[in-house]
Amino acid sequence: MNRVGRALADFRKSKSGEYLVRVKVADISALALVVVVGLYVGRFANWNLAPIEDAAILMRYAEHLAQGDGIVWNVGEPPVEGATDFLFMVSVAGVHCLGPSIETAARLIAVLAHFSTLGLIYIGMRSVQRSGIVPACLSGLYFAVGPGLFFAAAYFGTPFFVFAVAAAWLLAQRVIIGGRRRIRDLLYFSLACLAAGLIRPEGVLISVFLLVALGVVLPVKVFGRAALVFGAIFIVLGGAYFLWRWSYFGYPLPNPFYVKGGGQLYADGIRDSVLHSRILLLPFIPAFLLSVRSSSTFRLGICFSIPIIATTVMWIFLSSEMNFGGRFQYPVLAMGVLSWYPLVRSLRDDLSLPTLAAMSGRQQLAAILAAGFCLASVFAVQFRYSISIRYAADTRYDVGVMLGHFASRNYTIATTEAGALPFYSRWRAIDTWGLNDEWIAHNGGITQEYLERQRPDVVVFHDIGALGTADKRLERWDRQVSELYGYVERHHFILAAVFGSSLHYAFYYYVRPDLPDRDEIVQAIRSMPPGDGIGRENFTRLLPP
Repeated sequence: MNRVGRALADFRKSKSGEYLVRVKVADISALALVVVVGLYVGRFANWNLAPIEDAAILMRYAEHLAQGDGIVWNVGEPPVEGATDFLFMVSVAGVHCLGPSIETAARLIAVLAHFSTLGLIYIGMRSVQRSGIVPACLSGLYFAVGPGLFFAAAYFGTPFFVFAVAAAWLLAQRVIIGGRRRIRDLLYFSLACLAAGLIRPEGVLISVFLLVALGVVLPVKVFGRAALVFGAIFIVLGGAYFLWRWSYFGYPLPNPFYVKGGGQLYADGIRDSVLHSRILLLPFIPAFLLSVRSSSTFRLGICFSIPIIATTVMWIFLSSEMNFGGRFQYPVLAMGVLSWYPLVRSLRDDLSLPTLAAMSGRQQLAAILAAGFCLASVFAVQFRYSISIRYAADTRYDVGVMLGHFASRNYTIATTEAGALPFYSRWRAIDTWGLNDEWIAHNGGITQEYLERQRPDVVVFHDIGALGTADKRLERWDRQVSELYGYVERHHFILAAVFGSSLHYAFYYYVRPDLPDRDEIVQAIRSMPPGDGIGRENFTRLLPP
């Protein structure tokens, strides 16, 4: 037994033994991280709710694509690019073809992407940044308790997009700090950037920001080679996709950009972006501030801050509507998690700080307590931010499911709420806001003439009381509601029900008077529970049956 003990001790002291012990600790740490995340998911994320509006919009497109009808809003009509998450939509349709429901496919891809990003963070920090196990685990844990799984629970593809952004940023760091500057490495980086651009349009901008970051630290010749490879990938492959998309849909930009962008500057977009980014990046700000300590770290800090700041600021060009839980800013969390360690790795040597082993017992205790308090504080902020991302069921899902029983009747619904109602009813749908309607998006909004041509059977609109506001976007919403109200009044539609917190913040359900199934549909709508909405006490039936 003594011989065996001595042999094991000698093995641990050897290089091979030391390596295997380190690998074992890393494996256990990674496994523990996954278990903690799994427990967190089961405890705090609500997986029993229906899709939120924008997620349901994408799933309608994915379902039609999986059925072989193309990327269309209404089957049999021309293609519309209302689902801006192109590659995610295609992936959901592909998984759906294998058997799972559309809802399951969307969540499955999002959850797998979230855990894959967690793996990228841990492995990337260990291999590319040469971090220890503790920084990699803490970074992974901070990312894990973030809002990613709450987005997945709401059926959004945001984690899928962030996985591509994280991969692109890690591959950029392999070039920046890893010295991997062969054509093959630059090609990997460019392809990851292209994937991010195919998942969401802003991925193209983020990719450009990452390329600019490379230019801060790379020698001119190396950066020129990187820009050449990047340009070739985006011009050849990205250009081919762009030309196909323009030919297929008939216009260069995604349809929602004509509604939510329009070449204007949006104060709410930049305000919300700064707010969400500040919360997500809170623990990493000191690392960037400390980078000014030397010329080399300062240059690296500038390099790493460029994509984060630019990704935050770019939202001034788009309105903040449907920025559920700050999902538009979520990519900055992945970039922040993957940026802090290289900026502080040499901090102890640069500032001649003592090691923990060199401190006295009291000093060690004080350092551990202070570090623990700081970590607990920043984790608490992230945790509170994530669990505040909530939404609740309301009548749109229930009514949509009910209307689905009449899907074979070829009825048409015109609605400001283009998510759950069209997706679950499977009716021909007119998105009166224009995100999924080319004519409305390109002609400044819904009109009486357009409604007359479409002749909807059910009209649903969300009155948000925007009349008289100085916000042009809300003024447009108010005009939309006025057009719909004028149409149902002129054609004597039956008001089935109103659900909301007040008559000026409510969902109105109208049914055409000559509809064959009028009475059944009206009664079914009136029998719906009011739903939770923004809180059951604030979301009630305003007009009794």
